[in-house]
Amino acid sequence: MKEIIDRLARDGDAADEELRALINESTEEARQALFARARAVRDQHYGRQAFIRGLIEFTNYCKNNCLYCGIRRDNRQAQRYRMTKEEILACCRAGYELGFRTFVLQGGEDPFFTDARMVEIVAAIRARYPDCAITLSLGERSRESYQRLFDAGANRYLLRHETADADHYARLHPSQMVWAQRVRCLEDLKAIGYQTGAGFMVGSPFQDTDCLVKDLRFLQALRPQMVGIGPFIPHHDTPFAAHPAGSAERTLVCLAIVRLMLPRVLLPATTALSTVEADGRIKGMDAGCNVIMPNLSPRDLRGKYLLYDNKAAVGLEAAESVEAIRRSLEAAGYEIAWGRGDYLNGKKG
Repeated sequence: MKEIIDRLARDGDAADEELRALINESTEEARQALFARARAVRDQHYGRQAFIRGLIEFTNYCKNNCLYCGIRRDNRQAQRYRMTKEEILACCRAGYELGFRTFVLQGGEDPFFTDARMVEIVAAIRARYPDCAITLSLGERSRESYQRLFDAGANRYLLRHETADADHYARLHPSQMVWAQRVRCLEDLKAIGYQTGAGFMVGSPFQDTDCLVKDLRFLQALRPQMVGIGPFIPHHDTPFAAHPAGSAERTLVCLAIVRLMLPRVLLPATTALSTVEADGRIKGMDAGCNVIMPNLSPRDLRGKYLLYDNKAAVGLEAAESVEAIRRSLEAAGYEIAWGRGDYLNGKKG
């Protein structure tokens, strides 16, 4: 296994059967060797810093009906909400005062937030906080829409591909959603100039090791600036309610492999990882991650943005959450980096 890890770290690549072996590795010693190499590569480029982003979950309405998602259109039990522009700006103001210099606007694919409304919101944030990065995570839109948002001041866009196997994608999504469209969106985002994020679930229904190898190959070819990987976690009001959650260990292995394949990638230790593993945030950092995204959304709304059950730390105020994160990071030998935290050698601005 050491030879595989060495080759992956040296060349940023390994054969499919070697990737399968890493993903399926059952010994703790081999996993720790992989994590140590991923940390070393992360430290070489970014040091032992965790770039901190302020997450604002501004709408939980969604037109889509993804089979795994708690805010899917047909979930009649979801308590729906939309934040106003003024409420979003208030979250940014609170985050800025705490030290955040990146805001992440995330929501379902909500038709209410037209290009005109989103451009107005993005432009207002850009005008008030010119030194901050604006990240959007709004799902699939037209290239023209992405361009308008970019021109209004957005810098980054997160759009997880979820799985790089087209047949698997079809088993997780309604027929109106197709794999080729998701790929087209990611290609459009990169072409426009966004720092672009893709990513996938680990342990989703019908997934096998070959699916994960395809995910890694897809990322290797796309070369996104950001990659989000988290374990699948079921939601009780979805068709996959009875499916078991994905493995934290396998998620960590995939994160470490991505760090070696894409050495400069911005790699979050996700909330989903912290949900299935009590110290998931630190374990993510120890596997090569370098981004953490505390929640800036109003406290009374966080329990309504539930993509999956038992979401970690939905009740903390932003300041409380940041202080708890700071303490845990420092105890593990890391520190919060308060700057924008752009991708190294990526397009700035």
